[in-house]
Amino acid sequence: MSTKMTMTTKILIWMAAGLIVGSLINTTLAQQEWVQAYLINGLFHVVGTLFISTLKMLVVPLVTFSLLCGVCGLGDINKLGRVGLKSFLLFILTTALAITLAITVATLIGPGQGFEMSNSNTSGFVAPVSPPLSQVIIDLIPTNPVAAYASGNMLQIIFFTVLFGLCILMVGKRAQPIVDLSEQLNEVMMKLVTVVMHIAPYGVFALMAKTFSQQGIALILPMASYFGAVVLVLFLHLTVTLMLLLRTMGRVNVATFLKKMWTTQVFAFSTSSSNATIPVTLTTVEKRLGVDNATASFVVPFGATINMDGTAIMQGVATVFIANVYGIELGLMGYLTVILMAVLASIGTAGVPGVGLIMLAMVLNQVGLPVEGIALIIGVDRLLDMMRTAVNVSGDAVITTIVARSENSLDMNIYNDANAGLVEEVELPHKDDKPV
Repeated sequence: MSTKMTMTTKILIWMAAGLIVGSLINTTLAQQEWVQAYLINGLFHVVGTLFISTLKMLVVPLVTFSLLCGVCGLGDINKLGRVGLKSFLLFILTTALAITLAITVATLIGPGQGFEMSNSNTSGFVAPVSPPLSQVIIDLIPTNPVAAYASGNMLQIIFFTVLFGLCILMVGKRAQPIVDLSEQLNEVMMKLVTVVMHIAPYGVFALMAKTFSQQGIALILPMASYFGAVVLVLFLHLTVTLMLLLRTMGRVNVATFLKKMWTTQVFAFSTSSSNATIPVTLTTVEKRLGVDNATASFVVPFGATINMDGTAIMQGVATVFIANVYGIELGLMGYLTVILMAVLASIGTAGVPGVGLIMLAMVLNQVGLPVEGIALIIGVDRLLDMMRTAVNVSGDAVITTIVARSENSLDMNIYNDANAGLVEEVELPHKDDKPV
């Protein structure tokens, strides 16, 4: 009797294959022009980019219809306000805990001590400019909703969609056809996510193969202390900090959560984008964990935009690393300033491209460390970004589950069912299966 391979297993196998193939190419064939042209920047790049584009293609319509269904499903403006406030405060709490843990562990390990720095290490780096907080707040409201949808500005899309949904509630029965249409379109989008999931293993392989063909494992060695410290803190934050919050505030089994989130974490790792992973995260949170659509459709896109746990961890470790490299003593007040700045920056730079480097530049400037030191960590940042994203989407799901539990909108039967929401095989429609 043959057992059907799960989607998670397929993705893991293809991810491992991509890592091995990419590493082999990096050590043996990376200098060959035909390999660069036809494999790394050809096949791997095209397939990987197509996969990322397919995921991003789903984000805006999925978030729009799912959020409309969620707002209309709430039927209570006060509940929406509660969900929003709880989510925001919990995301800020996890960011503060993440940066505090990062600084504590990095101070104990001491990455960067004895690091030999050449002049070329910090050459050619220009610190990105961060927008003022006032401008970020102003930009929350789209002057042109069509432009917001066209550019994929998630905060503006969330604002407009929530406002539109609230007005549907105010209109009442006359707007019921819009609610019905949104529910039907949301169901179609969920089915589209299922279809895309079946090409995921090959997209993941291409992304991993390209990354490790270009980066190579050997790149980590000179930065082993920094790289190892960030990985350790990411692991501790995921398995200890977030799981403690989930257990104490969500009152659910953490082993079940981690098992059901595994596929989403692999997706996030391969794509390095919380936004691109939104369709998978939403599907997992609703179908696998049992969070109702009204809560999930608001908290997940909101978290993908402002949740900066992984980036905060990178900032904490990078600050200690750069301070050690340059022989600068920050002291207790310096580290407290880093924690405060990281939390504020996570709000102020939400949704801004290159947010990680912008936030780190702001933090380094505030505590008087040379911003040029960022150039030291850029080489390994791509690999760490993959891990940070996996932690970020896990944090999104943790907060969504906690908020849903507090609002009595978490279906524990689905949560405790190991097979709930597993990706089913896609059946192609027959000629008689036309929609009516």
